[in-house]
This record gives sequence, C-alpha cells and structure tokens, in this order.
Amino acid sequence: MGKIISFINQKGGVGKTTMAFNAAHALAQNGHKVLAIDLDPQANLSLLFKAKTEINIFHLLINSVKELKMHHLPALLGSIIVKSQVDLIPGGQDLSGFELTVAAINAPRQLVLKKFIELNALKDRYDYIIIDCPPTLGLLVINALCASDGVIIPFRPDDFSLKGMEHFYQVIEDVADMGIVKAPEVLLHIPNLVDLRRKQESNDLLKIIKSIESELGEGKVFSPFLNKAGLVKSLSSRRSVFEFKNQEFSELQDKFSGVAKKIEEWSHGHI
Repeated sequence: MGKIISFINQKGGVGKTTMAFNAAHALAQNGHKVLAIDLDPQANLSLLFKAKTEINIFHLLINSVKELKMHHLPALLGSIIVKSQVDLIPGGQDLSGFELTVAAINAPRQLVLKKFIELNALKDRYDYIIIDCPPTLGLLVINALCASDGVIIPFRPDDFSLKGMEHFYQVIEDVADMGIVKAPEVLLHIPNLVDLRRKQESNDLLKIIKSIESELGEGKVFSPFLNKAGLVKSLSSRRSVFEFKNQEFSELQDKFSGVAKKIEEWSHGHI
C-alpha cells in the first residue's frame, strides 16, 4: 500500500513546489513508482513537468462526486496522467473554483480527494503519491490533509514561518478532531533557501528548530538547503537536479536523496 505525502506551507515563496518536484524524482531514482498531484491553482508543478492539458485534477475530482453530475466532463484518469519517470496529475486555474463548486454537496467536502484516490486505487498503483499544495489553509489543503499519511513542511527561517507552523499544527489537530479520518503525521520540516552568512537568519533558524523539537521531538528537521544557483538553474530548465551530471549538482542530489531516505525510513515504520 502506497503512502501519500503532502508538501504544505500556507506561506508562499518557500520553495515548496521545488521540494516536491525533486523529492518525487529522488524517490523514483530509488526505484519507486511515484505519482505527483498538482493541487495548486497556480500549477507550477505542472509547469516543471512541462504538462500541457486543459483537463486537470479539478475535473477529475468533480467527476468523482455523483451529486455534481451536471458539472461532469468526459475526462478519464488514464488520458490525463502525464507519464514520465514520475507520473503527474496536473493542476490548473480551475482549482480556484473548487471550494465554490463543492459548497452545496451533501457528501463530506473535505474528503473529495481521498475518495477520488480510493476510487482509482492509486495507493495500490504507486509506492508514493506526492501532493503539491497551494499556499493557503483552505478546502484544497484540508482535502490534502485528509487524504495524506504524512506531511512535509518546507520553510524559510524567519518569524513568519514560526507563527505559520504553529497555526498549521492547529489545523492538523482540527482534522483529527473531526473524527472522520486519521490526521497525517508531520514527518519532516525542510529549511530552504537559507543563507547562514546572515547572523539573524542563523538565529531565527535555531529558534525555529528548538520550537519544532519542543513540539514534536527531535529528528523532525532536515539539514538546511542553502540558497544555491544550481537549484535556480534546474528550475529554469524544468529539470530535476538528478538530470544534471556536472559536479555543481552533486551536493543538491545528495540532499534530495537524503530527503527520499527520510521518507523511506518513515514509511517503513508505518506499514
């Protein structure tokens, strides 16, 4: 049975999509069958996959709700999945209308994604499903939380991130309090775009790590990803860091392989 992991941060600009994209490819490098789902209306993950399709995850989700039959389109999962080393169900601007579209249904609105995944037996077909979430805590993210086994939180080391994480932990507790699904586990925090030459940034990072450890225990924070030009170069060419052979990318490849190892270790403990 595969594991579903959402990359989440309600604050934009933390490199969440970059982390999701390269972590998915790191898992695929290790021989796993991986599916990425772009749940962000901005569809930046789909852009990295060079996916060009008007039909996306929004239409598949709506098609999976019987009460919304009047909105159904002739869209099949097999024709929408973009096949590659990592498969992709693309996102699109239509997702911005998800909350309004499902507002009147009687079925639990927060379980639409979970039911879609179950209906298509995606956890049986893939070892890992990586979800790139929008930078909000709206209904799309609640759907991702209700569908996920674990979450990874990329963040920038500043006070805003600390406050945002405290709010996010509360949202996970709210999911648990609903009593209809098991809340996902926070398996990892990833400090990203870090400049350790700046004393304030180093101090903020230490403060955040201490706060996370007091809340969740040790081992929940990955070593920082520094603000490297190589990552920008890979994104601009829409390729994962594993597609580059030059020495410039070896450190980044090792870092993302380390993230994949953490995910694998966590999933082995949650069979």
